[in-house]
Amino acid sequence: MTAAERAILVGLDQILQSERVQTLIRPVVERVRAKLSREATSLMAWEPIPLTVYCGVLPGAVKSSWVFVLRAGANTGAERHPNSHQRMMSFQGSGDMQLQAESSAPNDEGWQSNILISDSAVPLEKRWISIPQNVWHQPVISKEADWVVVSFHTVSAEKLIEERPETSGRERTKQMRYLG
Repeated sequence: MTAAERAILVGLDQILQSERVQTLIRPVVERVRAKLSREATSLMAWEPIPLTVYCGVLPGAVKSSWVFVLRAGANTGAERHPNSHQRMMSFQGSGDMQLQAESSAPNDEGWQSNILISDSAVPLEKRWISIPQNVWHQPVISKEADWVVVSFHTVSAEKLIEERPETSGRERTKQMRYLG
């Protein structure tokens, strides 16, 4: 991790450690948890966080923020964001955010494990991950509990694209937007 990237994560971490910000994010987490529990077959649920929650102190590159709740025991599969750099913090629970170094189609090998936990006493690298644009990643969640993460992206919520490999061929992908 570069010094510049670490500085961004430290700044975001300080913002998320604020009791005021956590108080404003908790209702979003509860809504997303409720949505996931209503959708028994879904592996995850999400909702954007209004940037006003952060009182205008976000780094300029951040254009959207999200809460994701990932179901216990799930592997949501490989995805990447062709138009955004993602920075993600473990907010509640724990999970393994696996990255693949190559930007080509993901394969079953070469995943780098990054166990993230929700404990402000551990080093930043155990709570945060930085995922550059076009890097394949997949969250693998323990069976014990759902994993709640807060994610920051460099594009607006309306423009964020998720890309997943096609089932017919790993070299082909399909795209979707989280909103709309």
